[in-house]
Amino acid sequence: MEYVYLSNGVKMPKLGFGVFQIAKEDCEQCVLDAIQAGYRHFDTAQSYFNEEEVGNAISKCGIPRNEFFITTKVWIDNYGYDKTKHSIYLSMEKLKTDVIDLVLLHQPFNDTYGSYRALEELYEAGRIRAIGVSNFPPDRLADIAAFNRIQPHVNQVETNPLNQQIKAQMNMVKRDVQIEAWAPFGEGKSNMFANPVLKAIADTHGKSVAQVILRWLMQRNVVALAKSIHIERMKENIDIFDFQLSEEEMCKIAQLDTGTSLFFDHQTPETVDMFVKMIQDRKNKI
Repeated sequence: MEYVYLSNGVKMPKLGFGVFQIAKEDCEQCVLDAIQAGYRHFDTAQSYFNEEEVGNAISKCGIPRNEFFITTKVWIDNYGYDKTKHSIYLSMEKLKTDVIDLVLLHQPFNDTYGSYRALEELYEAGRIRAIGVSNFPPDRLADIAAFNRIQPHVNQVETNPLNQQIKAQMNMVKRDVQIEAWAPFGEGKSNMFANPVLKAIADTHGKSVAQVILRWLMQRNVVALAKSIHIERMKENIDIFDFQLSEEEMCKIAQLDTGTSLFFDHQTPETVDMFVKMIQDRKNKI
């Protein structure tokens, strides 16, 4: 495993296991399988509705809690100082831990400032080891970093070969914020796993396209979250620390960048409307 050190000195595994869209009834076993495969970094969220299953697996696996790095994210409907604090305590109960390694604000909407103050207080109280944001574009990251006491340690954003976040990462480096990738495989959109450039590089190394993508992210110093419900794929995804991409191969992948999200643009009013609807759809589940 490779690691990064956040601006506050916290050590974070560069490769993690994400549980987005893993059903509650499957999640505990998937996390146990991932632990068996070697993962120690797990990323969940209040809006994934599987924090409890992640906590169950980690508590049952027999490995000390301090060997794991656990991330959760505060859902938009829990924003605001008081609601955020309360929701994080509930997340701790579900995750069966007194301290969460990283807590992020999941989306750049609603009362981000009130919520961020709650993160700062819990961080200073030792209940959170690192704090940050998710899906914050460069201007919003600059804003929240400039006008709060503690700069975000992490910004988790969509990062993959077709949306490489080059300028966004430069902005994060400038502010000492660690970039973390969700959807490193773009959920297979745009035939990513069949991309001829990625496929040729994979064949050269005797690796899969997924392994090449993760290796590319590691060499860009991007923390990545891989996800699978199949243990053999979990093992394959973590088997990326025995090869290096050449400078030429890194340049070829750089040329794939479209600079466009494969999902949605957080800076459009339509995206805000989409999340408002999502809040209403999920309100009774949180």
